[in-house]
Amino acid sequence: MLYTDQLVQLMVYRFLRPSEARCVLCDRYDVTVSQELEVCGWCIRDRPDDALPSIRGVHAKARARFGLPESPPRKRGGVPCNLCANECTMGVAESGFCGLRSNLAGRLVAKATSTLGLLSHYRDPHVTNCCSNWFCPAGTGAEYPKYAYRNGAETGYENLAIFLYGCNFNCLFCQNWTHKKIGEARTCTVEELVDTTIHESRISCWCFFGGSPEPQLPFTINASRRILETLKGKRILRICYEWNGCGNRVLVKRVGEIALGSGGNIKFDLKCYDPNLSVALSGVPNERAYENFEMLFHTYYGERSQLPLLTATTLLVPGYVDAEEVDRIASFIAELDPEIPYSLLVFHPDFLMWNLPVTPRRQVRECLEAASRHLHRVNVGNLNLLALTKHQPWLS
Repeated sequence: MLYTDQLVQLMVYRFLRPSEARCVLCDRYDVTVSQELEVCGWCIRDRPDDALPSIRGVHAKARARFGLPESPPRKRGGVPCNLCANECTMGVAESGFCGLRSNLAGRLVAKATSTLGLLSHYRDPHVTNCCSNWFCPAGTGAEYPKYAYRNGAETGYENLAIFLYGCNFNCLFCQNWTHKKIGEARTCTVEELVDTTIHESRISCWCFFGGSPEPQLPFTINASRRILETLKGKRILRICYEWNGCGNRVLVKRVGEIALGSGGNIKFDLKCYDPNLSVALSGVPNERAYENFEMLFHTYYGERSQLPLLTATTLLVPGYVDAEEVDRIASFIAELDPEIPYSLLVFHPDFLMWNLPVTPRRQVRECLEAASRHLHRVNVGNLNLLALTKHQPWLS
């Protein structure tokens, strides 16, 4: 299996030369069949009882390398954690699925708390590669001067990108899989983030991503409230989140309040719609993401509909996240409001789905058409990757 940083050059080669693999269930032989899963997307949806047992083994092996439990622990009488939809119950000496919380002699111990985070941060000049830059204040000047510094793109300003270690998912296609290296993460206090921002007047937004923020929501909420209280009336600072959305409902609602008041937005990574496909690709169900998306819509969306609080993205994983999945996701969003922005992201191979190609152009077109049947504001991100498909017939 390919995991280590030393294999970057080989990964680049695979990136340009995808490898065919065979589905053990239907005998499909194609570049859109993962060599690690050995099961195609069609069989995962149509024959989940046959497909999922072996795929769970792939997840278990992948997580063992990082010292993470193969599935959310369910120890009767164990110490519970309710930060996310996994709702782990940890036996003595067991860790939660994210790896950030554990049971030490019957006591819940956390590597990240409300005052201490496991993260790295850096300043990213606007206009950044943020998935929301095509409609947010940083990229467009929307709602200037209340939420934007310029009546147009905020060139000259910066986003403080806050990369959080740990995740409540185990996506086999993860583009930021180094978040699993929890032992290498450095700690950061709320005061450090606040001081960094106060002393750099060009920072106009925070973006929490990773990994995913769910396992560290107490820290992100505390830090966000602290900086907004400190800067109140002095300058604009938007608070944004990029997450899988499967967090504790109460904490998710608090995040919605913070993003709403600051002019930020919350990006839900709606990875797929079919529940079996979610388990296959991400290791856990994702129903909570849709529940939380709908909850935030009904709670806050109408209060700031002119500047969308919610947005969603879907990574177009070749052979797995296709037009059928996009159609169902877009239909769900449209039932709430067809004006909600939705971004389709071109895939590049990473982590365990290393043999797949860049999203084929035909798949991008089909998914764009499917989303546009339901939604009025659809964007395609990572379009630069399609340049790599030129002259490659398997990607047409």
